Amino acid sequence: MLEGFIPFPPEYAARYRAKGYWRDQSLAQEFDAVFKRYADRVALIDGDVTFTYAELDHVSTNLALNLLELGLQPLDRVVPTLPNVHEFVVLYFALQKIGCIPIAALVTHRYAEISQFVQLSGATTCVYPDTAGDFAFAPVIARVQAENPSLKFRLVLGEAGPGEVSLRELIRKPATLPASRLAEIRIDPTDPCIFQLSGGTTGIPKLIPRTNNDYAYNSRVAAEVTEIDAESVLLLVLPIAHNLPLACPGIQGFLFRGAKVVLHANTRPAEMFALIQKHRVTHLKVVPALLIRLINDDAAETFDLSSLKLIQSGGQRMQPEVRARTRALIPGVFVQENFGMSEGTLMFVRASDPEEVKLETCGRPVCDDDEVLLLDDDGRVVPDGEVGEFTVRGPYTLRGYFGVPEYNARQFTPDGFYRSGDLMRKHASGNYIVEGRKKDLINRGGEKISAEEVENLILMHPAVQNVACVPMPDPTLGEKMCAFVILKAGQALHLKELVDFLLTKEIAKFKLPERLEVLPDFPASTFGKVSKKALGELITLKQAQEEAARRIPH
Repeated sequence: MLEGFIPFPPEYAARYRAKGYWRDQSLAQEFDAVFKRYADRVALIDGDVTFTYAELDHVSTNLALNLLELGLQPLDRVVPTLPNVHEFVVLYFALQKIGCIPIAALVTHRYAEISQFVQLSGATTCVYPDTAGDFAFAPVIARVQAENPSLKFRLVLGEAGPGEVSLRELIRKPATLPASRLAEIRIDPTDPCIFQLSGGTTGIPKLIPRTNNDYAYNSRVAAEVTEIDAESVLLLVLPIAHNLPLACPGIQGFLFRGAKVVLHANTRPAEMFALIQKHRVTHLKVVPALLIRLINDDAAETFDLSSLKLIQSGGQRMQPEVRARTRALIPGVFVQENFGMSEGTLMFVRASDPEEVKLETCGRPVCDDDEVLLLDDDGRVVPDGEVGEFTVRGPYTLRGYFGVPEYNARQFTPDGFYRSGDLMRKHASGNYIVEGRKKDLINRGGEKISAEEVENLILMHPAVQNVACVPMPDPTLGEKMCAFVILKAGQALHLKELVDFLLTKEIAKFKLPERLEVLPDFPASTFGKVSKKALGELITLKQAQEEAARRIPH
């Protein structure tokens, strides 16, 4: 067993097997059957590149053998920072076939994040494009390798430079190892098959181990609840390694049902509409900010979007008017609200729910053995209808983050319930309503940002004495980050100067504050701590006053 990984307790594992949630197969075994069952059907489309199920099986097997020959071994951790391209999918299934564990990094991650992932996981391999916009990955990954002896292999999606191996060449080159080598690999279905990423509230992201057993079930049950069938077509534009696009039901769930996945590497509305029309897309995954942009784009009226049956929205709460405008534009489409955690538990609104339940709630758990408690600050269950912290355990919810025992002691109850930090109340229908969160996170269009991580960097600025980062309302993204600072005597600071400083710390750009407020002192709570609640109210009021002033005719 991988050191630092916390398995499910034996009595719960036995229950999940008895109920058929766990099939004790590796993801490689699960998809071996899928690839054979739907061999001639189209599985994946990426621009002009199309794979049938049999072709995806063949090309991922070839890559798996070449990765083995290169030197990768079962349980090696691999950090892919790839965009939405077919090479990611081929790599993902190749890694599953040799029992390696991908870490769900993003193409927007930079040195700060990638180095943390490698250090936390002991990764042996990084996989990355040569460039993303004007950013060159190779020098950064070379630095990470120099600082981490575990990192042996650098695979580039592009032309290989010094110390690199071309991923495309590994995919293309016929393997010299026999396919029988894969049959010799024994993958324990209770081992991790992927590390998803937590938003993290301590400035360091946490690795979420998802096992072969629980991740396969996660996708199968999500596909069932979202009514995927062999004629379903998914357009995937959200970052491909995120839990929702990959597995809820995502790529895995759609392939389990013999359906088709269309990949696209950007969210330009006209390009998305053209793909929906061309491929008769039935399912689309969005965050509310993206859906708002789509329904307000003039191009929406010039394409045939009638094939869309379900738009699955996650990451943040959707306003009812967005749902209503979507249905006016695409009559008959079901905009499905859901609440999901990379840590596990999924809650979906059902198509059969009454209209008011669809509008008010984020759904209910997808499995009867998702055990939910709403707890007060003293750990007591709150009465139905009252707000409490969403706390849960179940057949696909982790029992501990990887390699952080002290953190786990705080995040899990003694009997194994995960404290999510989300505040919810139970609706009379049995569904749940999100009421906020206890965690110190900013939810920018579905990307969770640790306030503490950014605060620690801002404190390094020579002009800053103290800082508090809080969410401020945004009509499109839901929330953006506002940095409140107290300056040292005689110092001045402007937003651009602060952002330029933070960019030298090589963090992902979505983590940058988008407003700066300077205060002489911070409001304090009754316990003497900085009151972020009061700061949030302050910036919300200030935004409202600015908006009112803009509306006054001059």
